[in-house]
Parts: sequence; structure tokens; C-alpha cells
Amino acid sequence: MCAKDSNSKIMKHIAILLSAVLAFLAVAVAAQEKESSKPKGSSQAAAAVEHKIVSPAELKWGDAPPGLPPGAKMAVLDGDPTKKGSFTVRLQAPDGYKIPPHTHPTTERITVLSGTFYLGMGDKFDEAAGREMAVGSFAVLPPA
Repeated sequence: MCAKDSNSKIMKHIAILLSAVLAFLAVAVAAQEKESSKPKGSSQAAAAVEHKIVSPAELKWGDAPPGLPPGAKMAVLDGDPTKKGSFTVRLQAPDGYKIPPHTHPTTERITVLSGTFYLGMGDKFDEAAGREMAVGSFAVLPPA
């Protein structure tokens, strides 16, 4: 066998291998495009998310969890605060209610619906360092 025939066979094998890789990639890309073009409600992950409307009359209020001082009430609007993942709650606190410094594993979002809320950051409770949040105010606190 001459070198020309050997090179030709090697080139043929490389071409076949390259074609197989390109065909595999084309199939993988097509499958991904098909999955991403499905309506949101068609995958299992999206099936867990649904439209939800909660009126004030439908809220189920209970005592705030043990990690908070007694006296506050809490209603869960969405998700499960005891499990990993996002959730939304409402907190009703009596006048003068103080939440001690704490950490949390998820992002907290705070919206003041009534009254005034004072928010402080740090390892020590320092009322003078707190910031007043009036009705309509919003805060985002990253995990700490």
C-alpha cells in the first residue's frame, strides 16, 4: 500500500468521525431547542408553578415561627418557609415589636403595607442605626 492510499484512508476516517460528531451535536441542539420552545406549563418544573391569586380574606394567619419573638402573626402566601426555595409571607407585628439580629439562608424581601418598620443591619441590635421604612417602602436583604 502506498502512502497516498494510507493518507486517503485516514482522511476518510477523520471525515466519517467528524460527520458523526456534527450529527450528534445537531441532534442535541435540536432537542434542546425543542425543549426550550415548549409552553411553560409542559415541563415538570413549570408544572409546579401555577397562577395564584390570594385575597386578604383568604389569608390564614397563625403565630409567627419560634425564631421570632412572641406576639407577631404570620400568613404564608406562597411557597413553604420550612423548605428550600423561595416563599412569600406576611407578618403582622404589634407596635414596638423588635426582631433581634439574625441570619437567613435565602434572600429576604420586605414590603411595608401598614405602619412604620425600622430596619437595621449588623450583629448587634442598635435602634439608632435602624432606617425608617414607611408604608410602601421595600427592602431586599441578601442571604447572610
